[in-house]
Amino acid sequence: MKKILFVIIFSFVIISCFANHIVGGEVFYRYLGPGSQPNTSSYEISLRLFTTCGQICGGGTGVACPPSNPIIGIFNNISPYSRVRNINLTKIGEPQITLTTYPPCISSQPIVCYQVNSYSTTIELSNSTVGYRLAYQNCCRATSLNVPNSNTLSSSGQHGAAYEATLPGLNILPSGSNSTAVVRLKDTALICYNTSFTLEFSADDTDGDSLSYQFVPAYDGGSFTGGLDNQPPDNPLYRNVPYTAGFSGTSPLGSTVNINAQTGLISGISPNSIGLYVVNVIVREWRNRVNIAEHRKDFLVRVNDCQIPKAVLNPKPTTCDGFLVNFQNDNPTITGIQTYLWDFGDPASGTNNASTSATPSHDYTITGAGDYIVKLYINKGIACEDSAQVIVKVYPGFRPAFEVLGQCKNTNIQFNDLSQHDFGTINKWTWTFGDPASGANNTSILKNPTHNFATAGRYFIALLVESDKGCSQLITDTIEIQDKPAFTIPKDTLICTVDTLQLTVTGVGSVLWSPNYMIDNVNSFTPLVSPDITTTYTATFTDAFGCTGADNITINVVDRVTQGNNYDTTVCTGDAAQLRLFSNALYYTWTPNDGSLNSTTIKNPTATPTVATSYNV
Repeated sequence: MKKILFVIIFSFVIISCFANHIVGGEVFYRYLGPGSQPNTSSYEISLRLFTTCGQICGGGTGVACPPSNPIIGIFNNISPYSRVRNINLTKIGEPQITLTTYPPCISSQPIVCYQVNSYSTTIELSNSTVGYRLAYQNCCRATSLNVPNSNTLSSSGQHGAAYEATLPGLNILPSGSNSTAVVRLKDTALICYNTSFTLEFSADDTDGDSLSYQFVPAYDGGSFTGGLDNQPPDNPLYRNVPYTAGFSGTSPLGSTVNINAQTGLISGISPNSIGLYVVNVIVREWRNRVNIAEHRKDFLVRVNDCQIPKAVLNPKPTTCDGFLVNFQNDNPTITGIQTYLWDFGDPASGTNNASTSATPSHDYTITGAGDYIVKLYINKGIACEDSAQVIVKVYPGFRPAFEVLGQCKNTNIQFNDLSQHDFGTINKWTWTFGDPASGANNTSILKNPTHNFATAGRYFIALLVESDKGCSQLITDTIEIQDKPAFTIPKDTLICTVDTLQLTVTGVGSVLWSPNYMIDNVNSFTPLVSPDITTTYTATFTDAFGCTGADNITINVVDRVTQGNNYDTTVCTGDAAQLRLFSNALYYTWTPNDGSLNSTTIKNPTATPTVATSYNV
């Protein structure tokens, strides 16, 4: 696939206010040999500060000129990091690096030029057991999109910058010597907003040490108040700068950009906002698998207002609900794309295996389930050509489901996975029981777990099911947890002496009746009772999960049914009157059934007669 790089590296530390021309820097050292005194070594200490070409400084411009004699602080590399000495560096050069070759399809060509202000001096240091830290610091960072400009902890009101290198002591490097791994000076590069890019960030090590690279938070400038000359840095350790929402020291360009730990290659999808971003990389030196030294480089990356045609196919989730797959170029910037050509990796589909649409669909039914290599070509055979490919997994027939067995608080509710699948194996379950009060027990990775709810109520259940083919789906349901199990028994009733009555319990589980008086089976769901006196029976019900509840029925035993009413009455035509009956009966029949009663089967109906009427019950 054709690769094109679009990034402007505004290398290194950003400084605004009195030093808004400084866009980066680096402290490093080189071992020169034994010192003139016993147990000493000679080193060349260097600093590089990067500025924008052609910028006028001084003389009321608001832009400070690069320092003539910057101060480096040397500290013992052990807490409390006492100061050994300060050294002044001498300026030795100011070469320029300029972007001269632009990608052929870029929509704009901004001028990119940086001046490298180089400083150096030679010193001798005692061969220390704990080693040394070398640090440079200044006051004010330029405004960037991922670090807020305001800083109430600084006298300047802005975030400053500090960067450093460590020199190993005899406790880490008992023999031999070390020189810093120095990040290479390279031509500038161009990064367009919201597009795929790669940026080489690699260093050279003259000792042949292995190197590793990592994003880390940038350092603040401490109490450094202003100006670039004649002020030594604070003692380590230095405070990290804060980051704005969506960014951090380990994700300075957002979650879509990473750095390769072995090569230092920075790659991903650039932010979608145009501007400067603070990036800090620590380069660690390894010798015989021991981290002997490290060196930080704090720099600016500028994301530019430019576009370039590019083919990008992001990884696609497995297709689990059918054979039809939709496609699109995942590059959010599609300006300059004149033609599309898709290869769906499905030759059995004949002419349908290709498409020239920008957003095609393809049906893999003919070939069936499997892995397919899909390729996208843009501007094929003409200017600004690019391509990309992705593996598409098609494994339909994934049908997640679950059941819940149990209903009561303080019992083990059983959850069973009932998912079905046509391809592969379901191998991962993540349950959430909607019960945060249960702490760590609120989730489970078992296929068929149990959960105990301490209180009754409604709970939102979620299950994420995954297969070895890459299928995954979240399914949810709401369950009702009860104080007692759901079951029913008859309402209170009446029987005559020596009669027999059948009681009925509805529910799934077991039942126990009490008292054991004039009942044929205390464990029956349909027992026969024949009490000779009024009796209240209690049914204690237990479901299959140990949930228990009880309810009562009172059977009123009488030797006859009584009835009577308290008065005759008079109403006007069209008015209503309630017929009041005093009775211990259970069922009633009123006459006449001429429509003047609202019911002929209740105890106390309402009558609306049109003529004088006698009602019988």
